Amino acid sequence: MPIFAIMIKNIISLVIRKVPRPYLQLVSHHIAKGLSLFYQGNDVECPVCQKHFRKFLPYGRKARENALCPNCLALERHRLMYLFLRRKTNFFTAPLRVLHVAPEICFIGRFEKQQNLEYTTADIESPLAKVKMDIHAIPFPENSFDVILCNHVMEHVADDGLAMRELYRVLRPGGWGIIQIPLFHPLPETTYEDASITSPAAREKAFGQNDHVRLYGKDYADRLRAAGFMVEENCYTKELPVEEVERYALPTDEIIFYVKKL
Repeated sequence: MPIFAIMIKNIISLVIRKVPRPYLQLVSHHIAKGLSLFYQGNDVECPVCQKHFRKFLPYGRKARENALCPNCLALERHRLMYLFLRRKTNFFTAPLRVLHVAPEICFIGRFEKQQNLEYTTADIESPLAKVKMDIHAIPFPENSFDVILCNHVMEHVADDGLAMRELYRVLRPGGWGIIQIPLFHPLPETTYEDASITSPAAREKAFGQNDHVRLYGKDYADRLRAAGFMVEENCYTKELPVEEVERYALPTDEIIFYVKKL
């Protein structure tokens, strides 16, 4: 690996570990756009922003190669989710009221421009969200939304069962959502959590990241069902041609947790 690539990989890993997330959300897109000059090419393409590059930026506490789009900051899971929304749902065509919890910068501007969406972003700390909201006590009436998007939140919250029930409460009957969590393979049979583990170092060792409070296992879908949802565990990457998976640099082991409320 060239020295420059190693340096970029190490710097990104260090920044993710040391810089608080709200600050990263405010400045990371400016830094990434600068780095994009070194990644010009046509070997990979981001389906979210339609930009193409020699490869994507590395990303992660243990930096993954070919992960982050330098233009819109879509990661592997975001690119997969975008394709799923466009090809497998009515997200871009039907009139929908959408709640997006912990909104990702690669989606916010694009979804806000969708004329068919009444789009609400919410989070307890993100500077990108319009509504300041504790997911344990969502400040909307029941049956308020047609769609809920909530990615990589449940591993952070004190009571994920309560958070899931709150999402179920504000989703209207017939509505649907995507509620993603990080998957650390091989998955344990059951979710591991221990409230006595509080130090960042101990949490990283136990749960995979220093701000996580649980490590989800194969029972995650059952936890969503316990909150009331119907759950489809969709391995969408397996439906796609190999050439497309490589072109978009999609994750091969990501499960899309697609939920519905009857």
